[in-house]
Amino acid sequence: MEPIPLPSHIHYELLLQLLERQTMFAVDTKHREQVQQLIIALRKALSQQKHLENNLERSNIPIEYRWSLNSVDMPTEVTTLPPDPKH
Repeated sequence: MEPIPLPSHIHYELLLQLLERQTMFAVDTKHREQVQQLIIALRKALSQQKHLENNLERSNIPIEYRWSLNSVDMPTEVTTLPPDPKH
């Protein structure tokens, strides 16, 4: 079975640290509530992902943490394209 791709936890941590350490202090008091709600939503998303991970582990389904949307698989052979007829 192929591993289930999930975001690496570090993505949540980076966003939370940015919001808590920089954004919160940069906004005025009327926008702080929105930033606080965003922080709460991110913490909830991380908690829900951890819950999913626990369920997958209990079902013996492998997990692969992803750091980006770029594929980690590299082609095993190089294919050459035919020459461009315009040249």
